[in-house]
Amino acid sequence: MPGGTTPRREGYGPGDWLADAALQAGFAALRPLPYGMRVATAGRAMRAAGRLGSARRRIRDNLRLIWPDLAPEEARRIEQECLDNFGRTFMENFATSAFIARASAAIPQGPGIAAIEDARAAAQPVIFVSGHFGNHQAARACLNARGFRVGGLYRPMNNGYFNDRYVRTVEKIGTPVFPRGVRGTAGLIRHIRAGGMAGLLIDQHAGEGEMLDFLGQPARTMLSAAEMALKYGALLVPLYGTRAANGLDFAVEAEAPIPASTPRDMTQALNDSLAARVRADPGQWFWLHRRWKG
Repeated sequence: MPGGTTPRREGYGPGDWLADAALQAGFAALRPLPYGMRVATAGRAMRAAGRLGSARRRIRDNLRLIWPDLAPEEARRIEQECLDNFGRTFMENFATSAFIARASAAIPQGPGIAAIEDARAAAQPVIFVSGHFGNHQAARACLNARGFRVGGLYRPMNNGYFNDRYVRTVEKIGTPVFPRGVRGTAGLIRHIRAGGMAGLLIDQHAGEGEMLDFLGQPARTMLSAAEMALKYGALLVPLYGTRAANGLDFAVEAEAPIPASTPRDMTQALNDSLAARVRADPGQWFWLHRRWKG
């Protein structure tokens, strides 16, 4: 535990250390279980915890906003599936070797596969765009296992100890990865300009983003993925890792590249792509986020 006179770094205080230690103790307690049982246990634990905290209220509020006439029993079903998927995803992202093996077994499908294979052969950059649906890291792991080398941009966590562990797991799935911010974005741009591939997420509130439609409601959305695609001649490809019925495997699908037009229209097309996935299988999306904040 940190102490003495060492200057405190943000996110590395005693409270952060204790929170991380508690989390690691939980992981250690589950580690003797087979991988499938660990993932399922995390899903059940999140369902139980979500019913006691603010997560359930946020999910219900979001569902009422998007589908005000949704039957109560259907809202409960989506809520439970969402929490279960969140817990499973959390555990998978920290059981890296077993998760990568499972995700890598998927056979990528969809009209975008031929396009990204051609782009790789021509050293053309590709920007994959997804959301917190299923487990987006499964799609990246699957493609990286086939030599595509898909990097990414991640949001640093407030707890520094926890963030350090998280970054190591993300790097095991594939490199390079960059933290959000000026330096991280600069690194991502260099990677794309050199013909690289990278994955970005588009489904969280962006305070400085454009107001676009998502699931029938206005939601602030960054245009940066489309802007970079146009500026650097990159393909812009919706990519998803949808959880299978057994809760452990994934269907990895790359949709057709978004046609070049304006950043706003291209980003709206990305929103529409994800919205179609959410409407088809709403329990796989993270309704816990404040997507329509403000």
